[in-house]
Amino acid sequence: MSPIQLVQKSSSSPLPRTCADCVVRDLCLPAGLGAKDTALLEHVVIRNRLVERQGAVCRAGTAFHSLYAIYSGFVKCTVTHDDGREQVTGLHMSGELIGMDAINSGKYTCDAVALENCNVCEIVFGELERLSREVPTLQHHFHRIMGREIARDYGVMLLLGSMRAAERIAVFLLNLSKRYAARGHSATRFNLLLDRERIGSYLGIKLETVSRVLSRFQEDGLLTVQHKDIEIKDLARLEQMIGNYRDMHRHASRPPLGMVQETPIQSSGQYA
Repeated sequence: MSPIQLVQKSSSSPLPRTCADCVVRDLCLPAGLGAKDTALLEHVVIRNRLVERQGAVCRAGTAFHSLYAIYSGFVKCTVTHDDGREQVTGLHMSGELIGMDAINSGKYTCDAVALENCNVCEIVFGELERLSREVPTLQHHFHRIMGREIARDYGVMLLLGSMRAAERIAVFLLNLSKRYAARGHSATRFNLLLDRERIGSYLGIKLETVSRVLSRFQEDGLLTVQHKDIEIKDLARLEQMIGNYRDMHRHASRPPLGMVQETPIQSSGQYA
């Protein structure tokens, strides 16, 4: 499989001068706003901040002052435990907001680090609050974005609390597939960006388990893997795996949110 080039704006590409010109506006705060209200939003957005690869968009423990909208590139969010272990808590791409976890406490709770050169827009939160009171549509859409983040967090808790390793990885790949497709990219060919160790950190499974499941998926013709490049060969079968899980748990009570022990991959070909 040849190397996959992501359809992303490079750091040298000209950035939009206004929210109205932005190619990801329909995924970001301006979605649903009219021209007049979008123009008002311009006053609270600071554009054209380049964050180089491995650079920080924001750091855990620092005072909260702004949200950050990703224009191009990918950002991982992590927390560091007392023993120095890094836990990946999120993977964000263009059109998504970072920093909402800090609204309550007044401090950022995660390190948001660029996985490649990124361009972000800074949204001064105090000004956004003021404007939201004047523009009900903006307030409504911001609440929708917050609801989306809550739903995503809840989905991750369910994933970690009840799914087997292969199901977790299938959900992870399908989620990326849908997010790429929503941005006009290929739904079946993309770069994972996170290495296997950090994928395992995010999904609550070991590095070795991630590698074994991906190898098994490849053997079974579900996908092909070359380093971090993925090509999904059979989206329907991946979706069927998750569909089977949902059918099994449709009438079950809410599963526990704690971590479950990994189930090893069976030699009979069944997924763990």
